Amino acid sequence: MKDSSPFAFAGVWERWIAPDKKPVDSFAIITTDPNELAATVHNRMPVIVEPRDYTRWLTRADDEQPPIDLLRPCDADAMKAWTVTPAVGNVRNNESGLCSEWECPPNSA
Repeated sequence: MKDSSPFAFAGVWERWIAPDKKPVDSFAIITTDPNELAATVHNRMPVIVEPRDYTRWLTRADDEQPPIDLLRPCDADAMKAWTVTPAVGNVRNNESGLCSEWECPPNSA
């Protein structure tokens, strides 16, 4: 986020029992259409839940107000992007130059 605040992705999880009778916790991050910033690199983006909506997202769905309206792109103006080199894929690399702030070109989306 531009203000460096932490953020949370919308997700779902389930615990189920595998054929070997061991419990398995599984999860998925929910995606949506990209905002203008994310569209420059991908056709989907994770849903980012606003802090004011955490309780609503984490509470069992209310039939009168299900949280489906929260599944929307985050405001691109609240975000910043970083250029990341392929070297970040190796845990032995820890140099400061592995990523740098990136500005979205005008009219690129």
